[in-house]
Amino acid sequence: MPDLLKKPFGARGKTHEITPASAGWRYVGFSLYHLKPGDKAAEVANDREVMLVMVEGKAHIKGAGQDWGVLGDRMNVFEKTPPHCLYMPNGSDWDAVAETDCVLAVCSAPGKSGHEARRIGPDGITLTERGKGNNTRHINNIAMENEDFCDSLLVTEVFTPAGHWSSYPSHRHDEDDYPRITYLEETYYHRLNPADGFGIQRVYTDDGQLDETMAVSDGDVVLVPRGHHPCGAPYGFEMYYLNVMAGPLRKWRFIPAPEVDWIMKRDA
Repeated sequence: MPDLLKKPFGARGKTHEITPASAGWRYVGFSLYHLKPGDKAAEVANDREVMLVMVEGKAHIKGAGQDWGVLGDRMNVFEKTPPHCLYMPNGSDWDAVAETDCVLAVCSAPGKSGHEARRIGPDGITLTERGKGNNTRHINNIAMENEDFCDSLLVTEVFTPAGHWSSYPSHRHDEDDYPRITYLEETYYHRLNPADGFGIQRVYTDDGQLDETMAVSDGDVVLVPRGHHPCGAPYGFEMYYLNVMAGPLRKWRFIPAPEVDWIMKRDA
């Protein structure tokens, strides 16, 4: 059975560390820190570009030779306000010292161009609605393909209301055949409101060789190496996830699952 569901391995400090080697793929990396006031996190990017996302709380961050000051004003992710983020190019180092309890996500992928470090959000990030009916969800786009300051990374936040579906209709992006489809590995960092709730994520291929359905808890990460990957938020539990995608081409092109293709055509 593929090991696609990753539980946090602690409650303080680094609680997730997903690398291409540990995931068995080539591009996406994802780490998460839970920090108390005064705690410090620090990494060196080497040949990878990094997006730091202040999921919750405030931290004083230095990186790429600059002091970025205190970032973050969203104390609970379900406030749905735009996040404070920092882009660090390959070859950078960074450190963060928590000012409050905070959750810091570290999204990474291969970097090569040495783009300038830059602050992203909260200005310029607007919560937008996607989908219809019980497929409605709300998106904070942090770095999608219309932004040209990254080599590989695609990063976005999604808020799914209780009783709704998300990353749906089911779709895949697991072939390198642009413009028909692009190959993008993906991670989902999940949060639930209330935190003792659960959500559902399925990862499956058309031929059935991969078909895993997982109950996700608050703080879990799901890996999507290939195939379709819809999520469900049960009635009573709101779902958040932070998506990180990367592949050989920084374009998001997907193909719907055959059984839901009619929904895509109807709702287009």
